[in-house]
Amino acid sequence: MVEDGELKAWFFREVFPLEAALTRYIRRNWRNENDVADLRQDIYAKVYTAAQRQLPLNARAFLFTTARNHLINTAKRAKIVSFDLVADLEASFPEAASADLDRQLTARDELRRVQAGLERLPTRCRQVMTLRRVEGLSTKEVAAHLNISVSTVEQQVVHGLRALTNYMMGGQGRIRRSPSKTPAAKSESQS
Repeated sequence: MVEDGELKAWFFREVFPLEAALTRYIRRNWRNENDVADLRQDIYAKVYTAAQRQLPLNARAFLFTTARNHLINTAKRAKIVSFDLVADLEASFPEAASADLDRQLTARDELRRVQAGLERLPTRCRQVMTLRRVEGLSTKEVAAHLNISVSTVEQQVVHGLRALTNYMMGGQGRIRRSPSKTPAAKSESQS
């Protein structure tokens, strides 16, 4: 446990001088300017609390890692999460190693590709996929929210996942229903 006087001295010597850089980092990675001061204070509180156990060796790296993680967690807790926001935050660490940076850039590109695939889906399927897979609602919650049956939600998720997989593998990302399940195929098989 770090003594209070030593902790305060460390904070004012090592962390507080980075306030301008931290503020720029938050502004660059957060869309709502009104949240910047509150987010900065939350990050300071997290850094201060963590440093009570042991002072970090590299205050700058510790501060920006904490900031990045806090912004990601805050974005994920938001009601509607922007793919771009989370992808940008996850890839925006100022001192990332080049291998890490390559991995993060690849992940960001894949996330944008998923978003493009979602946008290609029919409206109902896109709504179901967004509520179920992005916002994390249960099948029953999605059904109630969209006023459709649970089986329709399940079918839309299957179709959406197939179409997204196809799109991610370089296909068109279209929903393809099996011929035996279409109304025309049923009437032909019954005659």
